[in-house]
Amino acid sequence: MAKAVWKGTLTFGLVSLPVALYPATESHAVRFHQLQRGTTDRVRQRRVNERTGEEVPFEDVVKGYELAEGQYVVVEPAELEELSPGRSRTIEIGGFADLAEIDPVLFDRTYYLGPADPATAKVYQLLVEALAHSRRAGIAVFAMRGKEYLTAVDSADGLLELRTLHWADELRDPQQEVPDLPARRREFNRTELATAEQLIEMLSVDWNPDDYHDTHEERVRALVAAKAEGREVALSAGAEPEATELTDLADVLRRSLDEARAARGTGPKGGRSGRSGRSGKPGTAGAAGAAGAAGAAGAAGAAGAAGARNAPKRERARRAPEPPEAVEGLGSLTKAELYRRAAALGVPHRSTMTRDQLQYALEAAARPRRKLGKAS
Repeated sequence: MAKAVWKGTLTFGLVSLPVALYPATESHAVRFHQLQRGTTDRVRQRRVNERTGEEVPFEDVVKGYELAEGQYVVVEPAELEELSPGRSRTIEIGGFADLAEIDPVLFDRTYYLGPADPATAKVYQLLVEALAHSRRAGIAVFAMRGKEYLTAVDSADGLLELRTLHWADELRDPQQEVPDLPARRREFNRTELATAEQLIEMLSVDWNPDDYHDTHEERVRALVAAKAEGREVALSAGAEPEATELTDLADVLRRSLDEARAARGTGPKGGRSGRSGRSGKPGTAGAAGAAGAAGAAGAAGAAGAAGARNAPKRERARRAPEPPEAVEGLGSLTKAELYRRAAALGVPHRSTMTRDQLQYALEAAARPRRKLGKAS
Protein backbone atom coordinates (compact mmCIF):
# COMPACT_ATOMS: atom_id res chain seq x y z
CA MET A 1 0.00 0.00 0.00
CA ALA A 2 1.34 3.41 -0.99
CA LYS A 3 2.20 5.94 1.69
CA ALA A 4 0.50 9.33 1.57
CA VAL A 5 2.88 12.02 0.30
CA TRP A 6 0.74 14.87 1.63
CA LYS A 7 -2.15 15.34 4.03
CA GLY A 8 -4.35 18.38 4.45
CA THR A 9 -7.78 19.80 3.72
CA LEU A 10 -9.62 20.20 0.43
CA THR A 11 -12.01 23.16 0.49
CA PHE A 12 -14.65 24.43 -1.93
CA GLY A 13 -16.98 27.17 -0.82
CA LEU A 14 -17.56 26.64 2.91
CA VAL A 15 -17.11 22.85 2.66
CA SER A 16 -13.91 21.35 4.12
CA LEU A 17 -12.77 17.78 3.53
CA PRO A 18 -9.67 16.14 5.12
CA VAL A 19 -7.77 14.38 2.32
CA ALA A 20 -4.54 12.49 1.69
CA LEU A 21 -2.51 12.46 -1.53
CA TYR A 22 -1.17 9.17 -2.92
CA PRO A 23 1.00 8.57 -6.02
CA ALA A 24 -1.07 7.13 -8.88
CA THR A 25 1.92 5.70 -10.76
CA GLU A 26 5.22 4.00 -9.98
CA SER A 27 8.39 3.36 -11.96
CA HIS A 28 9.58 -0.19 -12.65
CA ALA A 29 12.87 0.92 -14.19
CA VAL A 30 15.88 -1.31 -13.49
CA ARG A 31 18.29 0.54 -11.21
CA PHE A 32 22.05 0.08 -11.43
CA HIS A 33 25.00 1.15 -9.28
CA GLN A 34 28.14 2.54 -10.93
CA LEU A 35 31.20 0.28 -10.55
CA GLN A 36 34.79 0.54 -11.73
CA ARG A 37 35.33 -1.84 -14.65
CA GLY A 38 37.09 -5.04 -13.62
CA THR A 39 36.10 -4.63 -9.96
CA THR A 40 33.02 -4.54 -7.75
CA ASP A 41 34.10 -1.20 -6.29
CA ARG A 42 31.33 1.40 -6.15
CA VAL A 43 31.96 4.72 -7.89
CA ARG A 44 30.78 7.71 -5.85
CA GLN A 45 30.08 11.26 -6.90
CA ARG A 46 31.55 14.03 -4.78
CA ARG A 47 31.32 17.81 -4.72
CA VAL A 48 34.67 19.01 -6.01
CA ASN A 49 35.99 22.53 -6.58
CA GLU A 50 36.80 22.50 -10.29
CA ARG A 51 39.68 24.97 -9.83
CA THR A 52 41.45 23.35 -6.85
CA GLY A 53 40.25 19.78 -7.24
CA GLU A 54 39.48 19.66 -3.52
CA GLU A 55 36.24 18.24 -2.11
CA VAL A 56 33.81 20.88 -0.80
CA PRO A 57 31.77 20.21 2.37
CA PHE A 58 28.01 20.40 1.86
CA GLU A 59 27.65 23.32 4.27
CA ASP A 60 30.00 25.41 2.09
CA VAL A 61 27.92 24.95 -1.07
CA VAL A 62 25.83 27.96 -2.14
CA LYS A 63 23.72 28.70 -5.22
CA GLY A 64 24.99 30.83 -8.08
CA TYR A 65 22.94 32.37 -10.90
CA GLU A 66 25.17 33.09 -13.91
CA LEU A 67 24.66 36.58 -15.39
CA ALA A 68 27.56 36.30 -17.82
CA GLU A 69 30.46 33.89 -18.23
CA GLY A 70 32.21 33.74 -14.86
CA GLN A 71 29.93 36.38 -13.31
CA TYR A 72 27.43 35.11 -10.72
CA VAL A 73 24.81 36.35 -8.32
CA VAL A 74 25.34 34.30 -5.15
CA VAL A 75 22.25 33.20 -3.24
CA GLU A 76 22.41 31.52 0.16
CA PRO A 77 20.27 28.41 0.79
CA ALA A 78 18.67 30.22 3.74
CA GLU A 79 17.51 33.03 1.43
CA LEU A 80 15.81 30.52 -0.87
CA GLU A 81 14.28 28.82 2.16
CA GLU A 82 12.66 32.09 3.20
CA LEU A 83 11.07 32.41 -0.25
CA SER A 84 9.90 28.79 -0.32
CA PRO A 85 6.10 28.48 -0.22
CA GLY A 86 6.48 25.83 2.46
CA ARG A 87 3.87 23.14 2.83
CA SER A 88 0.26 24.06 2.19
CA ARG A 89 -2.27 22.67 4.63
CA THR A 90 -5.15 23.38 2.26
CA ILE A 91 -6.08 22.70 -1.35
CA GLU A 92 -8.50 25.55 -1.90
CA ILE A 93 -10.55 25.15 -5.06
CA GLY A 94 -11.02 28.60 -6.56
CA GLY A 95 -13.24 27.56 -9.47
CA PHE A 96 -14.47 24.65 -11.58
CA ALA A 97 -13.46 24.28 -15.23
CA ASP A 98 -14.50 21.95 -18.02
CA LEU A 99 -11.74 19.33 -18.09
CA ALA A 100 -12.16 18.95 -21.86
CA GLU A 101 -11.00 22.55 -22.28
CA ILE A 102 -7.62 21.79 -20.67
CA ASP A 103 -5.15 20.73 -23.34
CA PRO A 104 -3.62 17.36 -22.30
CA VAL A 105 -0.13 18.78 -22.92
CA LEU A 106 -0.63 20.74 -19.67
CA PHE A 107 -1.01 17.58 -17.55
CA ASP A 108 2.07 16.55 -15.57
CA ARG A 109 1.49 13.97 -12.81
CA THR A 110 -1.59 12.26 -11.40
CA TYR A 111 -2.30 11.51 -7.74
CA TYR A 112 -5.15 9.75 -5.99
CA LEU A 113 -6.90 12.01 -3.51
CA GLY A 114 -8.39 9.87 -0.77
CA PRO A 115 -10.34 10.68 2.41
CA ALA A 116 -8.12 11.21 5.46
CA ASP A 117 -10.94 10.82 7.99
CA PRO A 118 -13.52 7.98 7.75
CA ALA A 119 -16.06 10.24 9.47
CA THR A 120 -16.14 12.48 6.37
CA ALA A 121 -16.84 9.67 3.88
CA LYS A 122 -20.24 11.15 3.01
CA VAL A 123 -18.72 14.54 2.14
CA TYR A 124 -16.06 12.77 0.04
CA GLN A 125 -18.64 10.73 -1.86
CA LEU A 126 -20.77 13.81 -2.38
CA LEU A 127 -17.90 15.67 -4.05
CA VAL A 128 -17.08 12.62 -6.20
CA GLU A 129 -20.65 12.44 -7.50
CA ALA A 130 -21.04 16.21 -7.89
CA LEU A 131 -17.92 16.45 -10.02
CA ALA A 132 -19.00 13.47 -12.10
CA HIS A 133 -22.43 14.99 -12.76
CA SER A 134 -21.12 18.51 -13.42
CA ARG A 135 -18.37 17.16 -15.69
CA ARG A 136 -15.97 19.74 -14.34
CA ALA A 137 -12.69 19.78 -12.41
CA GLY A 138 -11.79 21.95 -9.44
CA ILE A 139 -8.81 24.24 -10.11
CA ALA A 140 -6.50 24.97 -7.17
CA VAL A 141 -2.94 26.07 -6.36
CA PHE A 142 -1.14 24.50 -3.42
CA ALA A 143 2.42 23.95 -2.21
CA MET A 144 4.20 20.67 -1.50
CA ARG A 145 7.89 19.92 -0.93
CA GLY A 146 8.88 23.55 -1.34
CA LYS A 147 7.22 23.94 -4.73
CA GLU A 148 3.94 25.49 -5.84
CA TYR A 149 1.61 23.48 -8.07
CA LEU A 150 -1.33 24.30 -10.31
CA THR A 151 -3.77 21.41 -10.03
CA ALA A 152 -7.08 20.05 -11.33
CA VAL A 153 -9.22 17.86 -9.07
CA ASP A 154 -11.72 15.65 -10.86
CA SER A 155 -13.77 12.51 -10.31
CA ALA A 156 -12.95 9.17 -11.93
CA ASP A 157 -14.20 5.66 -11.15
CA GLY A 158 -15.60 6.60 -7.75
CA LEU A 159 -12.64 8.51 -6.35
CA LEU A 160 -11.00 11.92 -6.58
CA GLU A 161 -7.90 12.42 -8.69
CA LEU A 162 -5.54 15.37 -8.50
CA ARG A 163 -3.53 16.22 -11.59
CA THR A 164 -0.65 18.64 -11.44
CA LEU A 165 -0.52 20.97 -14.45
CA HIS A 166 2.26 22.84 -16.16
CA TRP A 167 2.03 26.61 -15.90
CA ALA A 168 1.02 28.31 -19.15
CA ASP A 169 4.42 29.95 -19.62
CA GLU A 170 6.11 26.52 -19.47
CA LEU A 171 4.53 25.43 -22.75
CA ARG A 172 6.69 25.64 -25.83
CA ASP A 173 5.33 26.89 -29.13
CA PRO A 174 5.61 23.97 -31.59
CA GLN A 175 5.98 26.43 -34.47
CA GLN A 176 9.21 27.63 -32.88
CA GLU A 177 10.44 24.35 -31.39
CA VAL A 178 9.83 21.86 -34.23
CA PRO A 179 12.13 22.47 -37.19
CA ASP A 180 10.82 22.10 -40.73
CA LEU A 181 7.24 21.74 -39.53
CA PRO A 182 5.13 21.70 -42.74
CA ALA A 183 2.18 24.03 -43.08
CA ARG A 184 -1.14 22.27 -42.70
CA ARG A 185 -2.34 21.32 -46.16
CA ARG A 186 -5.94 21.60 -47.20
CA GLU A 187 -5.60 19.71 -50.46
CA PHE A 188 -4.48 16.06 -50.65
CA ASN A 189 -4.57 13.33 -53.21
CA ARG A 190 -8.04 12.00 -52.46
CA THR A 191 -7.13 8.37 -53.08
CA GLU A 192 -4.14 8.56 -50.73
CA LEU A 193 -6.21 10.28 -48.04
CA ALA A 194 -9.06 7.76 -48.34
CA THR A 195 -6.61 4.83 -48.20
CA ALA A 196 -4.86 6.31 -45.13
CA GLU A 197 -8.23 6.71 -43.38
CA GLN A 198 -9.15 3.12 -44.22
CA LEU A 199 -5.81 1.92 -42.84
CA ILE A 200 -6.37 3.84 -39.60
CA GLU A 201 -9.84 2.33 -39.26
CA MET A 202 -8.55 -1.15 -40.04
CA LEU A 203 -5.88 -0.83 -37.34
CA SER A 204 -8.20 0.76 -34.78
CA VAL A 205 -8.35 -0.92 -31.36
CA ASP A 206 -10.34 -0.67 -28.17
CA TRP A 207 -7.92 0.96 -25.75
CA ASN A 208 -6.77 -1.32 -22.95
CA PRO A 209 -3.52 -0.29 -21.20
CA ASP A 210 -2.94 -3.90 -20.10
CA ASP A 211 -2.30 -4.81 -23.74
CA TYR A 212 0.94 -2.82 -23.72
CA HIS A 213 4.12 -3.25 -21.69
CA ASP A 214 7.67 -1.93 -21.55
CA THR A 215 9.62 -4.38 -23.69
CA HIS A 216 12.87 -2.46 -23.16
CA GLU A 217 12.75 -3.04 -19.39
CA GLU A 218 11.95 -6.71 -20.02
CA ARG A 219 15.05 -7.05 -22.23
CA VAL A 220 17.21 -5.30 -19.61
CA ARG A 221 15.98 -7.68 -16.90
CA ALA A 222 16.55 -10.67 -19.21
CA LEU A 223 20.10 -9.44 -19.87
CA VAL A 224 20.80 -9.13 -16.12
CA ALA A 225 19.36 -12.59 -15.44
CA ALA A 226 21.40 -14.16 -18.25
CA LYS A 227 24.66 -12.56 -17.11
CA ALA A 228 23.94 -13.60 -13.51
CA GLU A 229 23.79 -17.22 -14.78
CA GLY A 230 27.02 -16.79 -16.73
CA ARG A 231 25.36 -16.76 -20.13
CA GLU A 232 26.19 -14.31 -22.90
CA VAL A 233 23.37 -12.61 -24.80
CA ALA A 234 23.67 -11.57 -28.44
CA LEU A 235 22.37 -8.04 -28.84
CA SER A 236 21.19 -6.44 -32.06
CA ALA A 237 19.64 -3.02 -32.54
CA GLY A 238 18.00 -4.03 -35.82
CA ALA A 239 17.84 -2.05 -39.03
CA GLU A 240 16.55 1.49 -39.10
CA PRO A 241 13.34 1.87 -41.17
CA GLU A 242 13.74 3.95 -44.28
CA ALA A 243 11.62 7.03 -44.85
CA THR A 244 8.76 6.54 -47.33
CA GLU A 245 9.38 8.27 -50.64
CA LEU A 246 6.58 10.59 -51.72
CA THR A 247 6.36 8.81 -55.08
CA ASP A 248 5.79 5.47 -53.29
CA LEU A 249 3.20 6.75 -50.80
CA ALA A 250 0.09 5.45 -52.57
CA ASP A 251 1.63 2.01 -53.15
CA VAL A 252 2.90 1.76 -49.54
CA LEU A 253 -0.54 2.71 -48.20
CA ARG A 254 -2.25 0.11 -50.37
CA ARG A 255 0.21 -2.63 -49.31
CA SER A 256 -0.19 -1.63 -45.67
CA LEU A 257 -3.96 -1.88 -46.01
CA ASP A 258 -3.66 -5.31 -47.64
CA GLU A 259 -1.41 -6.55 -44.82
CA ALA A 260 -3.83 -5.22 -42.20
CA ARG A 261 -6.72 -6.99 -43.93
CA ALA A 262 -4.73 -10.23 -44.09
CA ALA A 263 -3.91 -9.97 -40.38
CA ARG A 264 -7.60 -9.48 -39.64
CA GLY A 265 -8.63 -12.33 -41.93
CA THR A 266 -10.65 -10.10 -44.27
CA GLY A 267 -10.37 -9.94 -48.03
CA PRO A 268 -10.15 -6.76 -50.10
CA LYS A 269 -13.92 -6.56 -50.24
CA GLY A 270 -14.79 -8.37 -47.01
CA GLY A 271 -16.36 -6.68 -44.04
CA ARG A 272 -15.56 -7.19 -40.38
CA SER A 273 -17.95 -8.75 -37.91
CA GLY A 274 -15.95 -7.45 -34.93
CA ARG A 275 -13.02 -5.33 -33.93
CA SER A 276 -9.93 -6.82 -32.39
CA GLY A 277 -6.77 -5.13 -31.15
CA ARG A 278 -3.16 -6.18 -31.55
CA SER A 279 -3.63 -8.47 -28.57
CA GLY A 280 -6.29 -10.41 -30.45
CA LYS A 281 -9.09 -9.55 -28.06
CA PRO A 282 -12.41 -9.29 -29.91
CA GLY A 283 -14.68 -6.33 -29.61
CA THR A 284 -17.83 -4.91 -31.11
CA ALA A 285 -17.57 -2.70 -34.16
CA GLY A 286 -19.58 0.51 -33.99
CA ALA A 287 -21.10 2.55 -36.77
CA ALA A 288 -17.75 4.15 -37.53
CA GLY A 289 -16.15 0.72 -38.03
CA ALA A 290 -18.94 -0.40 -40.36
CA ALA A 291 -18.65 2.79 -42.37
CA GLY A 292 -14.87 2.36 -42.58
CA ALA A 293 -15.18 -1.21 -43.82
CA ALA A 294 -17.75 -0.18 -46.40
CA GLY A 295 -15.50 2.65 -47.54
CA ALA A 296 -12.58 0.26 -47.81
CA ALA A 297 -14.52 -1.99 -50.19
CA GLY A 298 -15.32 0.98 -52.40
CA ALA A 299 -11.74 2.15 -52.79
CA ALA A 300 -9.92 -1.18 -52.92
CA GLY A 301 -10.42 -1.95 -56.60
CA ALA A 302 -11.00 -0.04 -59.81
CA ALA A 303 -13.78 1.89 -58.10
CA GLY A 304 -11.23 3.59 -55.81
CA ALA A 305 -11.76 6.97 -57.40
CA ALA A 306 -15.45 6.89 -56.59
CA GLY A 307 -14.68 6.10 -52.98
CA ALA A 308 -12.13 8.90 -52.99
CA ARG A 309 -14.73 11.41 -54.14
CA ASN A 310 -16.68 10.62 -50.98
CA ALA A 311 -13.64 11.14 -48.71
CA PRO A 312 -14.22 14.87 -48.12
CA LYS A 313 -17.85 14.13 -47.18
CA ARG A 314 -16.72 11.47 -44.74
CA GLU A 315 -14.20 13.88 -43.26
CA ARG A 316 -16.84 16.58 -42.78
CA ALA A 317 -19.21 14.06 -41.19
CA ARG A 318 -16.47 12.88 -38.86
CA ARG A 319 -15.56 16.39 -37.69
CA ALA A 320 -19.13 17.65 -37.44
CA PRO A 321 -20.43 18.39 -33.93
CA GLU A 322 -22.63 15.75 -32.37
CA PRO A 323 -26.36 16.55 -32.35
CA PRO A 324 -27.76 17.54 -28.93
CA GLU A 325 -29.64 14.28 -28.49
CA ALA A 326 -26.43 12.30 -29.11
CA VAL A 327 -24.53 14.37 -26.53
CA GLU A 328 -27.27 13.91 -23.93
CA GLY A 329 -27.06 10.12 -24.29
CA LEU A 330 -23.32 9.86 -23.66
CA GLY A 331 -23.77 9.12 -19.96
CA SER A 332 -25.18 5.66 -20.70
CA LEU A 333 -22.33 4.56 -23.00
CA THR A 334 -19.39 2.39 -22.00
CA LYS A 335 -15.81 3.62 -22.22
CA ALA A 336 -15.22 1.54 -25.37
CA GLU A 337 -18.28 3.08 -27.05
CA LEU A 338 -17.19 6.58 -26.06
CA TYR A 339 -13.70 5.87 -27.42
CA ARG A 340 -15.09 4.80 -30.79
CA ARG A 341 -17.06 8.04 -31.01
CA ALA A 342 -13.97 10.01 -30.03
CA ALA A 343 -11.97 8.23 -32.73
CA ALA A 344 -14.66 9.02 -35.32
CA LEU A 345 -14.50 12.71 -34.34
CA GLY A 346 -10.71 12.78 -34.32
CA VAL A 347 -10.50 13.78 -30.63
CA PRO A 348 -6.77 14.24 -29.84
CA HIS A 349 -5.06 12.33 -27.00
CA ARG A 350 -8.12 10.10 -26.58
CA SER A 351 -5.97 7.05 -25.80
CA THR A 352 -4.81 8.68 -22.53
CA MET A 353 -8.30 9.61 -21.31
CA THR A 354 -10.49 8.04 -18.66
CA ARG A 355 -14.12 7.29 -19.40
CA ASP A 356 -15.27 10.60 -17.89
CA GLN A 357 -12.64 12.52 -19.85
CA LEU A 358 -13.79 10.89 -23.07
CA GLN A 359 -17.34 12.00 -22.28
CA TYR A 360 -16.11 15.54 -21.52
CA ALA A 361 -14.18 15.61 -24.79
CA LEU A 362 -17.17 14.46 -26.86
CA GLU A 363 -19.37 17.08 -25.25
CA ALA A 364 -16.73 19.72 -25.90
CA ALA A 365 -16.61 18.64 -29.55
CA ALA A 366 -20.24 19.72 -29.86
CA ARG A 367 -19.31 23.33 -29.17
CA PRO A 368 -16.47 25.64 -30.28
CA ARG A 369 -13.22 24.76 -28.48
CA ARG A 370 -11.54 27.47 -26.46
CA LYS A 371 -8.20 28.56 -27.86
CA LEU A 372 -5.23 28.16 -25.52
CA GLY A 373 -2.48 30.74 -25.46
CA LYS A 374 1.11 29.76 -26.19
CA ALA A 375 4.17 30.51 -24.14
CA SER A 376 5.88 33.74 -25.06
